[in-house]
Amino acid sequence: MLKSIPCTLMRGGTSKGLYFHESDLPADRALRDRVLLAAMGSPDVRQIDGVGGAHPLTSKVAVIRRSSVSHADVDYLFLQVVVDKAEVSDSQNCGNILAGVGPWAIENGLVPIAGEVTPVRIHMLNTASIAVAYVPTPNGAVEYEGEARIDGVPGTAAAIPLEFLDVAGSSCGSLLPTGAAVDEINGVSVTCIDNGMPVVILRAEDFGLSGDETPGQLESNQTLRERVEAIRLAVGPRMNLGDVTKKTVPKMCLVSPPKQGGAISTRTFIPHRVHESIGVLGAVSVATACVTPGSVAAQVAKLSGRGAAQRLEVEHPTGFFTVDIEVAVTDGKVDVRRSALLRTARKLMRGEVFVPGRVWSGS
Repeated sequence: MLKSIPCTLMRGGTSKGLYFHESDLPADRALRDRVLLAAMGSPDVRQIDGVGGAHPLTSKVAVIRRSSVSHADVDYLFLQVVVDKAEVSDSQNCGNILAGVGPWAIENGLVPIAGEVTPVRIHMLNTASIAVAYVPTPNGAVEYEGEARIDGVPGTAAAIPLEFLDVAGSSCGSLLPTGAAVDEINGVSVTCIDNGMPVVILRAEDFGLSGDETPGQLESNQTLRERVEAIRLAVGPRMNLGDVTKKTVPKMCLVSPPKQGGAISTRTFIPHRVHESIGVLGAVSVATACVTPGSVAAQVAKLSGRGAAQRLEVEHPTGFFTVDIEVAVTDGKVDVRRSALLRTARKLMRGEVFVPGRVWSGS
């Protein structure tokens, strides 16, 4: 007999996934992962027997509970359900899915409404760091409709500002985990950085690219993919991530001078498909690299200001991603004081997802 599990299908930023209360999933991690694979329809490139969308951006899960720490309202665990493999990864945060956590927590009674805007302090379990989502709650309810636009999402929705309080080095132990702004890996200059998402930044021109190739063109370039993956595997241990063969981090970001008036142009492998835009925390890490002296990103970026606080437009295949970043640079060392950006979210469906009873029972 099929087993039903309460959940909500939500768009968070430019991603989409299932949002669960932790108590509705098995406590055993291995069993939980098998249940999520069945719910999404993995492993299958089409995910035809589940609700996944056959792409990493639409095969995501948020697991939420009342927070276990005093300085947060809720705990949020992000899980990436691999489309074509029987794998579920918790090796990274997802700032896009994060955008839906605040609204979900309010509507599911975990956070009380606090006026026209309700701040929700979110403990991101993947990296033990804190984000604050400012959720519009006029008239005593979450408001999803509004006039905010984000590139990569059609139409408009209510703005949900996100502020990251302590994400520098949250996965790798330090902002520049190798200890240098530039390293040479397999003959290529790279910057390894972690301001909420481990990212390896590479110059597009070092691979014979212009930097304005489409995701499809990059994915079809097998030689490029093999070179990028070889570098990713080589830097994993240097970034304190260990063997990253089966991990979704670090992300690999090809950068070039801006083409549309922004600060920098990006094409991001996540890590084996190319992002149609750029991930939230990936954009934060790239923006931070732009203001890090000597980094690969700083070498190609065009910045309009030089103060401690800057607003950077990160160009990606479908538009721009705006990041507010405040840093202090002392003797070449970068101290990140604040990172913030704007996302939107929309509740798409609330109900139950069904999985085979034999999967739920572990038989």
